[in-house]
Amino acid sequence: MILAQPLWLLLLFPLAWLGWRRWRVRDITLRLPQTDDAFGPQTWRTYARRGLPLLRWASLFVLVIAMARPQRKWEQEKITADAVDIVLALDISPSMLSRDFDPDRLAVAKKVAIDFIEKRPYDRLGLVAFSAEAFTQCPLTTDRRVIQSFIRELEVGRLEDGTAIGMGLATAVNRLKDSPSRSKVVILLTDGENNAGYIPPMKAAEIAKSLGIRVYTVGIGTEGIVLSPAQRLPDGSYAFAPRQMTFDTELLRQIAGETDGKFYRAYSEKDLEGIYEQIDQLEKTKIEVSIVRQTTDYFHWFIALAAILLLLEILGKWSVLRTVTP
Repeated sequence: MILAQPLWLLLLFPLAWLGWRRWRVRDITLRLPQTDDAFGPQTWRTYARRGLPLLRWASLFVLVIAMARPQRKWEQEKITADAVDIVLALDISPSMLSRDFDPDRLAVAKKVAIDFIEKRPYDRLGLVAFSAEAFTQCPLTTDRRVIQSFIRELEVGRLEDGTAIGMGLATAVNRLKDSPSRSKVVILLTDGENNAGYIPPMKAAEIAKSLGIRVYTVGIGTEGIVLSPAQRLPDGSYAFAPRQMTFDTELLRQIAGETDGKFYRAYSEKDLEGIYEQIDQLEKTKIEVSIVRQTTDYFHWFIALAAILLLLEILGKWSVLRTVTP
């Protein structure tokens, strides 16, 4: 709360006090106690009567505050956003558990994706997971907490083993085909070669291009000997062993080029963070912010309080706190 007028009005207090003192000197009064107090001890009325002038001064003080116009100013932002519709297509094949990242590729990919979503408050985002098959984990939504929760729940082993890049991309494109947004994007992250699925990756890329969908492809992981899942155990866990990892970077490059997107290569968590930062800048949401300012005055409340204080003084002076009883 602020005061619209300066507090120089408080200077009226010394002037009012001097005038009141001068009036008291001129005024000749005779104070007589009540008969029941003349010969007895002082009661609460005695002390309350002495405090009556304080009500008058408090009323004057509150009136001065009212003259200073206490008010509260607040601003409201109206945001018009030209949002981007983004679908994340994440590979959850067993190779994503490879331990060339700490603790593994999938854990790092999930963490960085969650951080990326946190920076996109005005966009609609969706999530597709793929291995040898693909499914929509979360349709397009503006609720960042929901999609972040779905990303955390992603696990290897929910689908048949394999890497169906074409299926993952086609499923993501299907989520965007009816989108009214002028900017539609798929971020496809994988760590292997296309070896499953009945939709060729380039066919899916052609469909994306025809629908005006831009695809950013991200290859995660290092090539060569990497500690990776070698066998699935009866309890659903994986046995790890050093394995030769291969990567089809040319396919991902072609998919990105076909859709006017871009191909990225992530060898470490830092690389992946940098890639998402670049995509964040390339697909920046256009925001128009208009600020509405409003003011609420509270002086009438102070005037009412001053009136109540004066009324209490008058009632007290001429009722229970009268100095002379008839």
